[in-house]
Amino acid sequence: MNRSWIILLGALALGAAVFTGAYWISQRAAVRCCAAPADELSWLMTEYHLSAAELGRIRELHAGYLPQCAAMCAKIATKKQELEAALGAGTNLTAEAQAKLGEIAALRAECQGQMLRHFITVSQAMPPEQGQRYLAEMKRLTLGTNEMMGQARSGATVHEQHH
Repeated sequence: MNRSWIILLGALALGAAVFTGAYWISQRAAVRCCAAPADELSWLMTEYHLSAAELGRIRELHAGYLPQCAAMCAKIATKKQELEAALGAGTNLTAEAQAKLGEIAALRAECQGQMLRHFITVSQAMPPEQGQRYLAEMKRLTLGTNEMMGQARSGATVHEQHH
């Protein structure tokens, strides 16, 4: 009976020690995480191994691009409202609605062009190898949107869609 109590107390002590250690480690991780709050660009420093100066330059580029991006988003939103009005409650696609679709497509193409120019500029503010990797990812995200949406709807891969 005495041996059973020793084993039980030992197991409880071990469990308490593991719990205490895990709790202490999680608290330290939480404090470290909250001590350096992330912003929308801080991930670039980690992912692309940037210096503080490089990230600072990218922050400037980003701040300069935001008004241009917001203006383009506002134009697209306005055209989408015009499209909704042209569609109305009708069940047919009118010539006016078709024209609005074309205008929205042109604005989105212009927006993609602006984004790509911005991403190219940002990639040039990085070390060459990292900039190439960044630009490849941004191209994939910017240009692959329609393909990804098609894949999601059909379940097909990009390769299958092209053949």
